Amino acid sequence: MNIAVIGAGAIGGYLGARLSLSGADVTFIARGANLAAIRANGFRLIEEDGQEHHAASAKAVGMDDAGSFDVILLALKAHQVGPIAKDLARLCHPRTQLVTLQNGIPWWFFHKLDGPWQGRPVATADPAGSIARYINNDHVIGTVVYPASELVAPGVVKVIEGNRFTLGELDGSKSKRILHLSQVLTQAGFKAPISTDIRAEIFLKLWGNIVFNPVSALTHATLVDICQFPETRALAVAMMGEAQAVAEKLGIRVRISIEKRIAGAEAVGAHKTSMLQDVEAGRALELDALVGSIIELARLTNTPVPSIDAIYACTKLLARTIESHAGHLRIEPI
Repeated sequence: MNIAVIGAGAIGGYLGARLSLSGADVTFIARGANLAAIRANGFRLIEEDGQEHHAASAKAVGMDDAGSFDVILLALKAHQVGPIAKDLARLCHPRTQLVTLQNGIPWWFFHKLDGPWQGRPVATADPAGSIARYINNDHVIGTVVYPASELVAPGVVKVIEGNRFTLGELDGSKSKRILHLSQVLTQAGFKAPISTDIRAEIFLKLWGNIVFNPVSALTHATLVDICQFPETRALAVAMMGEAQAVAEKLGIRVRISIEKRIAGAEAVGAHKTSMLQDVEAGRALELDALVGSIIELARLTNTPVPSIDAIYACTKLLARTIESHAGHLRIEPI
């Protein structure tokens, strides 16, 4: 089995490095400083306890030099998938497993989903329609990413917390291919449970992301700060209640309480969300996948989401301001 990792960032680097260390045939598809660093030095992984590992056998190529792969770990941000969809299709052979690691509602959400919206595209995940045009959804294996990690230098990832990646076929089956993939990830030291309802798992994680990513981007606060500050904790309850109403109209059962979900985020501690990290670095924000997609589904199901609408509007303006000034925002000590 040859494995490609597209996106050698925090999550892609974590996955690819551990898989390479376990003996898997791993190729990073990267560019710029990451590509140069991996080609020269392989990949370095710093575990939670500070122990360092060197995946010297990890390979790296540019997209134009890549062939086809048995497994593709698609570790780009959601808004980055559409622009490479044509190239991505070229990397797939008939039995390729395309493991989607994006946050938010994925483009394939309604594929093989029984109900009135079966087969409907998710416009916020694929605004140009390029993914639908080039990617066969039968390749897809859905995934929910739970770990937190950080790319601290080109070709170097530090694990902050966690090692669980939940997998799921879009039809809910436990196929031979997903069982094998789970085994490969488990051998690399990950927890890789298989869900028979991957959409419910996606929604469970998204339930927190809807709140904590944009609120952290606006306030520059960490997870624990947002959860312990009374006003933002109340805002989290309101936003999560609105999102839960959307989920229920789609037939998705959220299996834990709002308070338990907030407590889980609080327990992570002083962690900066990926969206706050993007604000500080001046990168494009993953806003539509995390928040805009819920608003799209809310409109589809005629569900009012006033708190989510308000936070989305403010964060959207923040994203535009950062882009228009080609700048970034960071709170520094005086």
